[in-house]
Amino acid sequence: MEAYGPIAVIGGAGRVGGLVTRRLHEQGARVRVVSRTPERGLVPPPRGVEVYRADVRYADTLVAALRGCSGVVFGVEPGTADSGPDCPETTVHDGVRNALSAATAQGERPHFVLMSQIFVTRREHPMNAYGRLLDWRLRGEDAVRESGLPYTVARPSWLTDDAVAGGRVRLEQDDRGEGWVSRSAVAEACVQALYNPQAVGKSFEIYNEPGEVPADWTALLGRLRPDRMLALGAA
Repeated sequence: MEAYGPIAVIGGAGRVGGLVTRRLHEQGARVRVVSRTPERGLVPPPRGVEVYRADVRYADTLVAALRGCSGVVFGVEPGTADSGPDCPETTVHDGVRNALSAATAQGERPHFVLMSQIFVTRREHPMNAYGRLLDWRLRGEDAVRESGLPYTVARPSWLTDDAVAGGRVRLEQDDRGEGWVSRSAVAEACVQALYNPQAVGKSFEIYNEPGEVPADWTALLGRLRPDRMLALGAA
């Protein structure tokens, strides 16, 4: 792996974030776990991983944690309240904007990988009844797309700890599908996105299906089309 600056995993004490942290550490990356409650992680971070207590709802707490980072993975649980500090507007919209601001405070241009979810374009879906979860997820995505940073948006389908649907990874676009995906597959997708130029400027849904674990992520990501905003900007 080529030399790379620190990578911050926001939500790195969570179930998917912890997997991202360990995978990056295994590859020799310098990793920072950024969490509101790092002591609640199911598994302690590997030795050598820096831990920052910070909260995406409060921009000033993120500045030190994201300073100098060349990559950021945002994997915060959204909450489902209609208003207040645990509502999706605060966590996955304002929180994303706060992270973008802190990550670029000194002119840095990190690759920003956002973990979102399927259904964000389906406003009529019942999940949107919980604090307008889908609306605010989508607006958080749009904040990343409009940031001018290199970015990737990964939209996991229904999460599971086991590869119950199989080991093969299927990437889709247009948000029309449904299915299951293992947390480990989502974590791997986020790690691959950080280092693969084929992932830049793209959003995709991720599912598992029967078959082998992918060996060529460049081919998987290369089949995806760039987001329309990026494509129009380059026209």
